[in-house]
Amino acid sequence: MDSTIYDSIIIGGGPAGMTAALYLLRAGKKPLIIEKEAFGGQIAESPKLENFPSIKSISGLDFSSQLFDQITELGAEFELEEVEGIFKEGDLFKVTSNYGEHLAKTVIIAAGCKHRKLGLPNEEKLTGKGISYCAVCDGAFYNGKDVLLIGDANTALQYAIMLSEKCTKVTVATLFDHFFADPILVEKLLQIKNVEIFHELNAVELLGEGELTGVRFENTKTKEEVIINCDGCFIAIGQVPANEAYANLVDLQKGFIITDETMATKTPGLYAAGDCRVKGMRQVITATNDGAIAAMSAVSYLNK
Repeated sequence: MDSTIYDSIIIGGGPAGMTAALYLLRAGKKPLIIEKEAFGGQIAESPKLENFPSIKSISGLDFSSQLFDQITELGAEFELEEVEGIFKEGDLFKVTSNYGEHLAKTVIIAAGCKHRKLGLPNEEKLTGKGISYCAVCDGAFYNGKDVLLIGDANTALQYAIMLSEKCTKVTVATLFDHFFADPILVEKLLQIKNVEIFHELNAVELLGEGELTGVRFENTKTKEEVIINCDGCFIAIGQVPANEAYANLVDLQKGFIITDETMATKTPGLYAAGDCRVKGMRQVITATNDGAIAAMSAVSYLNK
């Protein structure tokens, strides 16, 4: 067990968590960030970030890297571990992970969300063998090939646009009869010649044994079967929370953590920030906003 008592433990190294660390460090506090995979969160997988004030255009990875450099220069401590639970013991919180235990006076949960999956048989088996959830990570493997993109919002369209520059053909399939992305992205996608779009398709089967060869869909209106053959399929259909490990100390609504406007949960000293909490808009700008508020709320709690 780590004998250090931190002012705050931040669970998650995405924009919300790293912004919380930034504000805690500038307030003279000692935070520990625990991240289970890689710093940056899901924005690190985005080809372009173009709606963050003062930055015209930047890749999600570069944005995350700059924020990480900023907090490490201020002395941020971090561990690559997976948090398994949080427990309140007197005035302290004990955070348990797959590597041990850590103590802190406050905790900020900024665990983000995980990729939503289609929920089809063989999906796990074919992940990495034709199925991917990150075009930034895996797009280069499909240079000169035909790929399928399932999704209809901003991330999906950004992926499709990026893949169209590498792939011979990009087929986009959506569940509904229209896109839910920003109009500027829709307009750009519609102008790309090697992109073909199908609406109202529900994925019902992943084809292929050792490698994905295509996806079988059903038209939601006509019930017609549609098979789209592809070398790879990128799935971008949203995110789901993973907050079960904290349910003993927080209230959940559809899996998301309930907070007040100060990012406080029902447990004093425990806060939540970013995509993991109940909110109307999940964007980088709102994640950093949450992180700053959670940090200053924690500072106020600590100073009392």
